[in-house]
Amino acid sequence: MEYRPLGRTGVLVSPLCLGAMNFGGPTSEEESIRIIDRALDAGINFIDTANVYNAGESERIVGKALKQNGKRDQVVLATKVHGRMGDGPNDRGNSRYHIMKACEDSLRRLQTDHIDLYQLHRPALDIPQDETLRALDDLVRQGKVRYIGCSTFPAWMVMEALAISEKYNLARFISEQPPYNLVDRRIENELIPLAQRYGLAILPWSPLAGGILAGRYKKGAPPPPDSRAGRQGGTGLFAQRITPAALDVAEKLAERAKERGMTLSQFALLWCKDQPGVTSPIIGPRTMEHLEDALPVLEMTLSDEDRAFCDELVHPGNAVSDFHNSNPWMKARIF
Repeated sequence: MEYRPLGRTGVLVSPLCLGAMNFGGPTSEEESIRIIDRALDAGINFIDTANVYNAGESERIVGKALKQNGKRDQVVLATKVHGRMGDGPNDRGNSRYHIMKACEDSLRRLQTDHIDLYQLHRPALDIPQDETLRALDDLVRQGKVRYIGCSTFPAWMVMEALAISEKYNLARFISEQPPYNLVDRRIENELIPLAQRYGLAILPWSPLAGGILAGRYKKGAPPPPDSRAGRQGGTGLFAQRITPAALDVAEKLAERAKERGMTLSQFALLWCKDQPGVTSPIIGPRTMEHLEDALPVLEMTLSDEDRAFCDELVHPGNAVSDFHNSNPWMKARIF
């Protein structure tokens, strides 16, 4: 496996990152730990979680797994802060007040003395970024955080953050974690070029479009009860992403994948992994079978012919599904 640089840090990470969003619900603790151990045995050295995933259970399970297998120091461990973690008015957001407490809570759940990559889960449009960056810089100087990053930020806010860090000599974002898959390619317009210019790692979430590009949803049929759309209900954010055009793309991609001797999900993941500027897509297995399906992609390479085929399905920079509908800044919607 060829490990990739995490931005301009010199740290090397596997070309797939193990996402822990399902750990603690719907995936049981026992199964989650088995998935973590199998992923590490296969060479994945990058795990991403967040404090809000299952109200802290995901972090707790990841911490327990790394404590049991003794591989904490072999893993680049990432988590996130921003979402609501309590009932109080300050139990969320990107303020110094919340970040400092949330970091201590994450360290405790993860059973570690440092977080390798601490990311802002979403931007906060109501406070200046220097407030947030000074808090993150203090955590880096205290040794509790190695690197900082962001997730689902507009390109202009990433650039603003880099400028603030440069001006005040603060720790600098080394990564951005955006939604990116074949049915929503909008980050190619501004975010990817920015990341390539300034040495930021791109860590895509939902590379399989939440199951759309794994064949989970069919035209004219209700979402399977155990799918994300099924669990959220017909009016949830994810259900809004299942458009007829996205399902058309999935059908055509499935035909191509079969010709190539791959599953649909492998082909979609390979496309994302090998796109220019991408460091490590985040896979979120719910079962061991999902993980086993993804692992062969670690050693695959996307051909120029298949890249061109995908560009015909969805033109670069365009979208047929809206994976930015969970953020507070995107005004455009895909219907």
